[in-house]
This record gives sequence, structure tokens and C-alpha cells, in this order.
Amino acid sequence: MYKQILVPVDLNDKGFSDKAVEIAVWHAKHSNAEVHLLNVLPGIHMSMVATYFPKDAANQMKQDVKAQLEFFANQHIDDEIIYKVHVAEGKPYTTILEYAERLGADLIVIPSHKRSKIDKVVLGSVASKVVQNSRINVLVVKPQSD
Repeated sequence: MYKQILVPVDLNDKGFSDKAVEIAVWHAKHSNAEVHLLNVLPGIHMSMVATYFPKDAANQMKQDVKAQLEFFANQHIDDEIIYKVHVAEGKPYTTILEYAERLGADLIVIPSHKRSKIDKVVLGSVASKVVQNSRINVLVVKPQSD
């Protein structure tokens, strides 16, 4: 059914993306699909931001995040699943949608933070913006209640 599954991963929030990856792996096994893990960094190359960091800091940061994402993938994705990791910069929801298109993804599995109504009104959630603007299916994984 699916061939390319994109899973945005937030490495700063431990345990947050685990369930989304678990569901993506299940779909990949049943569809013989490839899984793509994506971590989106804020725009560290923007001129105003870049002046505060040493020249190679942005590239080093990307390499560090890629290594963390690889480690996360090794922990959560079975050996028989083909996967790739991607680190990008930009506004999270637009970057997720751009990657979905670039990769030819036919499913996005995205975790959704538990947010208060005020947070949603003030900030808007990445998951809701992805759902509103995506041309492909989006599976939103809600936080697990303990």
C-alpha cells in the first residue's frame, strides 16, 4: 500500500517519536515500504543567526544530529526494514512537506505533542499544519496516556 514513509523525529523530546516510528515500521513491514526519518533544525544558516556561531558550527551540528538520528534508528527500526535518515534546516512544517514531496512519500507518520488549547492558539502545532497542507495521507500519533 505504501512505498515511502516519512517520520519527522524530535530528538530533544525523548520518547516522543518512538511510537510514531513503531507505527511506521509496522506499515513498512506490511507494505514493503522504505522509512525516512527526518529531523528539522531551525535555520542556523540564516545570516542573523550565523554570525553568533563559528564558521563550521552549522555543519558540525548537522553531523552530530545525523549521528544521533542514526543511533535512534538503530534502536527503533528492525534490520529487515530499509530506512534512511535526513537532517534538514528550516521551518518544521514546510520542511516536512518539502521532504515528503522530494522523497515521493505516500505517508507521513507524525507524532503530536500534548498541548494546551492556549499553546495551539498562540503557536499552532506542526502536526496540524502538516495535516492541513499535505497532499498525501498523514497519520497523527497522539501521546500515550500513562
